[in-house]
Amino acid sequence: MSPTGNWSYPTAIKFGAGRIAELPAACAEAGMARPLLVTDRGLADLPITKNTLDIMEDAGLGRGLFAEVDPNPNEVNMAAGIEAYGAGGHDGVIAFGGGSGLDLAKMVAFMAGQTRPVWDFEDIGDWWTRANADAIAPIVAVPTTAGTGSEVGRASVLTNSETHEKKIIFHPKVLPTVVICDPELTVGMPPAITAGTGLDAFAHCVEAFSSPHYHPMSQGIALEGMRLVVENLPRAYADGGDIEARANMMSAAAMGATAFQKGLGAIHALSHPIGAYFNTHHGTTNAVCMPAVLELNAPKIADRFDRAAPYLGIEGGFDGFRAFVQEFNDSLGIPRKLRELGVADAPMDALIASALKDPTCGGNPVELTAENVRALYEACI
Repeated sequence: MSPTGNWSYPTAIKFGAGRIAELPAACAEAGMARPLLVTDRGLADLPITKNTLDIMEDAGLGRGLFAEVDPNPNEVNMAAGIEAYGAGGHDGVIAFGGGSGLDLAKMVAFMAGQTRPVWDFEDIGDWWTRANADAIAPIVAVPTTAGTGSEVGRASVLTNSETHEKKIIFHPKVLPTVVICDPELTVGMPPAITAGTGLDAFAHCVEAFSSPHYHPMSQGIALEGMRLVVENLPRAYADGGDIEARANMMSAAAMGATAFQKGLGAIHALSHPIGAYFNTHHGTTNAVCMPAVLELNAPKIADRFDRAAPYLGIEGGFDGFRAFVQEFNDSLGIPRKLRELGVADAPMDALIASALKDPTCGGNPVELTAENVRALYEACI
């Protein structure tokens, strides 16, 4: 049986199979009467999207749709979305899809009423206070994958198309007002996307659990999130219609994004530049990078994984966990090297510089340097 619940942490979440039917009530709760549904190109013509637009139209909310979103969304996509938002006279955004659709949708809602460029709101210090908070449009989020957890996040990742850098744009009011987590929307995900997105959730939990920062609440969430992925991702991968496994993966995705308030690390610092340059799938890239990063961080994290491994059903403490990660990747069809994702002739100096500038660096247990980042890239590529 698929789990159901109403949660108010970290925002209002309507969780359970079939709950997409509650979208009109969620829009009313968020205060929007003419929402724009923002999603990616791949989802635009799928039945789950058409059904959602029908639900909107039947409730008198129109069927406004913007789907010009790239796999690694950028400021060009955002500008087009803001133009569609204004031209349609919209008063809120429904963020619908996987990480790219959710992130871009949140940026449309955030930037539609701002006068400064989006890069002025990068997640650095208190830059978010530069924004006009009253001009941020309301957001209802509807994830259709179980990976990024962007539906419960206060930030978006946006690629600068000119510099090939991924930037994290942050504002507390980018956190959606209401989230509808309906695992039935994830049933159509093909196995490769199920694996890649699920391992993104796993990477979020592993890195949050490994981070040296003090945040016991996130630590507990990260541990349980890892367990849910270990037990449910193989089931969802083998049988896309396993609604209980799909639901547990949807929970794990939200948990990973909640937990990484504690910090991320080298997996994401490596992955963000690779995605910006080579347009690789983010979660799959994370998965390829994870074994090498675990090896780098071993001296700092072995003790905590020695304690965690038995709870995860893994024998052998940290060494057992590290071996499990590679076997887990292999069982889910993940390549062992980034070159198998099309990463060739990598501009190594530029990648290293981008990785060291990435804000996720600060959460890595071992301090990142040009030398160890180069070694990591060479091991992963």
